[in-house]
Amino acid sequence: MLSLGEQVLQIPLSDRSQIYHRLQELMITCSCPPDGSLRVQVNSLQEAILVRSTVMQFLASRCELVEWLDGCWSHS
Repeated sequence: MLSLGEQVLQIPLSDRSQIYHRLQELMITCSCPPDGSLRVQVNSLQEAILVRSTVMQFLASRCELVEWLDGCWSHS
């Protein structure tokens, strides 16, 4: 099993709470320590993909999201 361990994400404070709650909904272990970071425990490739897509949902521009979706469609 792939274990990437704890990852520290620097997320803008304005988005951190929403990303944190979404990751909790996805049952991904995470925490928001006082240093302003978002710490995420990534234990599998699937969790890494879920973290990436969750962060992208909040931080990526519309153009980046369209390009990512086009890439997904071309690989399926």
